[in-house]
Amino acid sequence: MVLARWPAAGRCKRRLAADLGSATRAAAVQRQLTHHTLHTAAAAAAASGAQLRLAVDGLGPRALRRWGQALAREGIAATLLPQGSGGLGCRMQRLWRLGFGGGAEQVVLIGSDLPGLERGDLERAFAALEEQPLVLGPASDGGYWLIGVNRAGFAQAGAALMAGIPWGGDQVLATTLERARQRQLQPGLLRQLSDLDTRAALGPWLRR
Repeated sequence: MVLARWPAAGRCKRRLAADLGSATRAAAVQRQLTHHTLHTAAAAAAASGAQLRLAVDGLGPRALRRWGQALAREGIAATLLPQGSGGLGCRMQRLWRLGFGGGAEQVVLIGSDLPGLERGDLERAFAALEEQPLVLGPASDGGYWLIGVNRAGFAQAGAALMAGIPWGGDQVLATTLERARQRQLQPGLLRQLSDLDTRAALGPWLRR
């Protein structure tokens, strides 16, 4: 499952918009990042037999259908759904429940602002969940860019992995690891990646 905001000026990348002095430029960056993430996730899903879902913040039902139709024309088979209300932890819990309630054995959540994301990263996440109940992708800012659980891990930890997390701070990963330890979950760790939220982070990406 990919969590994304609709890439329109004023609706996404507010931190980057403030740094660039332009909400329009920030939205353009978000569109590129979302495009890259979805194509990468679609390739990984096709290779592994997984279902790709795009959980969107900031769009109504008709707009969601239009975006889904546009993605289908690009060859991306994704089910679009609203993230729903509440904080980030509540929304992620909702998506986990939706996935496992629909019969999934593994559910992996990622954001849409990862220029360094590769298909192999997602394939390794699913492979890790064959052996371990939890997998995390550490982010350079102290958070994580991916979190995934298998059915056993979800049953054992459930909402505890999202409880009391200081979202947006540099202790998100450390606190999540502590929650996992308290629930006797041994996590698998992927490589570290960086979100793209500042002008400084934007430069190397544009030069690639």
